[in-house]
Amino acid sequence: MSYAEAKITVHVKYGDLEETFSGNVEDVWKAINRFFSDFIPTFELSKMLVLNVDLQELVGEFRGIIGFADKMPHLLVPKEKLTDNETLALYLLAAYLGHRLGMLNSDVMTREELQVKLGKNPKITSTRLGELVKGEIVEKTGEGGYRITTFGIIQLKREWLPRIRAKLGL
Repeated sequence: MSYAEAKITVHVKYGDLEETFSGNVEDVWKAINRFFSDFIPTFELSKMLVLNVDLQELVGEFRGIIGFADKMPHLLVPKEKLTDNETLALYLLAAYLGHRLGMLNSDVMTREELQVKLGKNPKITSTRLGELVKGEIVEKTGEGGYRITTFGIIQLKREWLPRIRAKLGL
């Protein structure tokens, strides 16, 4: 068998992208080069646009504002100085962090749990949650609970946290 007739199979895995190339050496070599020149730059560029959350950074930024006791998220600041939306978003952020850190079983809170935490009537709680869902800060789960979105975390960190800190004198 000559070099040109030899068959080869190459499997490439890069992140979530996987491709298998089979054929003669020259065709596989060309296909692999095309793969790297076409897909990898696009993949790297798209990664720059994907919003990611750095858990350690997030914990540091919200230390002193949210905390955990008795396997429950708590606000460590006076709710009276926060808007209803800020309060709800902070509780949902606490649920997110608690779940990621292994302190809570879920990052989802029910409307009833949030109503108790907010200390307002069901109508106000539902209205505020609806506003947060509309703003894509929070999403409603299939089971009727609520969780903070990645976009919501980024917004909370970039836009809301400076205002919250200023109001609280932190």
